[in-house]
Amino acid sequence: MNRSNFLFFLFFVCVSAPHVSGQENSQWRGDLRNGVYNETGLLKTWPDEGPSLLWHYDGLGEGYTSVAIANEKIYITGMTDSTGYLHVLDLDGRILKKKAYGLEWDENYNGARSTVNVNDGKLYIFSGRGVLSCLDENSLDILWSKDIEKDFDGSNLKFGMTESPLIAGDVIYLTPGGKKYNMVALDKNTGEPVWASAGIGKPSTYCSPQYAGDLRTPVVINAIDSSLVAFDAGTGDMLWEVEQKNPYGHSPNTPIYEDGLLFSTSGGGVGSVLYRLAPDGKIAEKRWTNEMDSKHGGAVKVGDYVYGSGEKNRYWYCIDWQTGETMYKNNQIGVGNIIAADGMLYCYSDRGELALVEASPEKFNITGKIRIQLGTNQHWAHPVIHKGVLYLRHGDTLMAYKIS
Repeated sequence: MNRSNFLFFLFFVCVSAPHVSGQENSQWRGDLRNGVYNETGLLKTWPDEGPSLLWHYDGLGEGYTSVAIANEKIYITGMTDSTGYLHVLDLDGRILKKKAYGLEWDENYNGARSTVNVNDGKLYIFSGRGVLSCLDENSLDILWSKDIEKDFDGSNLKFGMTESPLIAGDVIYLTPGGKKYNMVALDKNTGEPVWASAGIGKPSTYCSPQYAGDLRTPVVINAIDSSLVAFDAGTGDMLWEVEQKNPYGHSPNTPIYEDGLLFSTSGGGVGSVLYRLAPDGKIAEKRWTNEMDSKHGGAVKVGDYVYGSGEKNRYWYCIDWQTGETMYKNNQIGVGNIIAADGMLYCYSDRGELALVEASPEKFNITGKIRIQLGTNQHWAHPVIHKGVLYLRHGDTLMAYKIS
């Protein structure tokens, strides 16, 4: 290669590389699905009137989905007249595109349920009717779709399918919950099956799966009916099952995984549990239990402590990660969803309170609180933090608050 050609090649690489490496992905409850966002420089207290409301967008339709934010765009779904729509907004809250993707759930607590997964230039949308669609991120053309009930003998649930599918590498995992195909893995680019596992042959239970990729055998873990189950991520072989019997058949909280330890919580008085996984991922040994029984608000681990709230036990909890000891429980605000960033907790109650709380085992120290007045129906959507802004969906309305 002569000098001029080499310089041209070098220029091409330098110009092209940022575009390739700069592709941003986004999924349910953050990079590790644990509700902790890698942000710094955030406010530690709020003024009496709360953080500044930068903008709000009305017109999402019915739904409970969180935002996905990638490549300077916001993606969120909602339902209007039984049809699900993808809304694409810029970071200033202006609508860029709107795309119908099919029927949504309109039988009870109507609306979209699953958060969009943005991955390597594609969007993955899972409807409450059990249809998984893969769209091109730029054109929004549907590249492929799978009907989980028809294609994999799945069975829908009383409140519709709410799972936010997991992507690891080139594979997307989801849970039909049928006797024949308990969990399936699909090629994320084509939708073709990689494997399908009968597992324990029981229904799914509104839960989004977790991935443990640092074990000798990478594992996918999910709640199914009355159990937590683990599958070999490469083959679909079921590795273990442990009981997690919710009296209502609801266990929507994605487990938290870190360094061989797996935390799970379920409502209805079931409580919380921590397991140690064997280095090969094939055994789960119980280490402790706790009474905190989150309904669908999730939990977060900050430092050596777990924070979350209960359903039957209607308190906010701080639990020692190593021992399971309750450090405090507090009911100053209603129970609900929780995320964390920069040493602070963001607690969004089912009464419409949004509170900023210090992530400390000493006490439930509220350093800011507002009441969400905009929007419609239940306060159930999980907040998201991105580049110093907190995004909060309440039914038909999406709000953006400056928290940095």
